[in-house]
Amino acid sequence: MKKLALLLFAFLTISASSFAQDTKEAVKIYNPAANAQADLKAAIAKAKKEGKHVFVQVGGNWCSWCIAFHNLVDNTPELKKLLNDNYETVLINYSKENKNEAVLAKLQYPGRFGFPVFLILDGNGKLLHTQNSAYLEEGKGHSVKKVSEFLKGWTAAALKPENNKS
Repeated sequence: MKKLALLLFAFLTISASSFAQDTKEAVKIYNPAANAQADLKAAIAKAKKEGKHVFVQVGGNWCSWCIAFHNLVDNTPELKKLLNDNYETVLINYSKENKNEAVLAKLQYPGRFGFPVFLILDGNGKLLHTQNSAYLEEGKGHSVKKVSEFLKGWTAAALKPENNKS
């Protein structure tokens, strides 16, 4: 009986340690504890000062499409440069820990389009555009070309009348 108990204990110990090694560390792109209103306010002030717009990505660490989009931008120098040169970026968490309901209500409930959802604000904090990210997909993920065209179309420079004369 002692041998059986010892074998069972050994099996459970090995199984538990094997399981622990197989589990991946949780993704932590979005911060549920962040003060979304303060983050937006800071980004808007900086965007105004630098002549940029604010790119807001709403999603959560639970959202595989949100993570995939973040990784696409992070691993595509063209997209990363386009964002950094033209936008102040804010990630707003939406999860069971923090739905940021008050902030998202002020932004006209963008979650109605699913996640991730993207918003463009000007340097005064005015909502210029809400983008359903599904329209930026192609095949099995977001399209670099479509995302690039979207971002280029909403830069502060793109919306200046003098840049849009035929």
